[in-house]
Amino acid sequence: MKIIPYLTFNGRCKEAFALYKDVLGGELFSMSFAEAPEDVGMPKDADLIMHTCLTVGNFSLMASDCPPGQPYRQPQGVSVSLNVDSVEEAERLFNGLSAGGTVQMPLAKTFWAERFAMFEDRFGIAWMVNCEGGK
Repeated sequence: MKIIPYLTFNGRCKEAFALYKDVLGGELFSMSFAEAPEDVGMPKDADLIMHTCLTVGNFSLMASDCPPGQPYRQPQGVSVSLNVDSVEEAERLFNGLSAGGTVQMPLAKTFWAERFAMFEDRFGIAWMVNCEGGK
């Protein structure tokens, strides 16, 4: 079994996952609502993402835009946590993903980690970066 976080965006999924791929690397698959088969009855908004998946190593992050006509609810009470082995990687991820967002806890040494940060990216998604080791 795999447990895979699935995020929902309010029309900015394509833009968000372009950033995530740029910062995290990996392989990206995306399908817009317009690309869905005719017989499934999906809305045909070419700009909205029906499903996307970013795979980095053994990790996947999936998402979509909220379907047209359905109310969007920004995620609350959950964060995507990135656990890395080096301070340099923690700094790179923090700088890349937090740009234009809101930082709740800047990247800094804590009593449990060489570096830890909490922030919301410019798309409203909460992230944590944690580097316990400090190599």
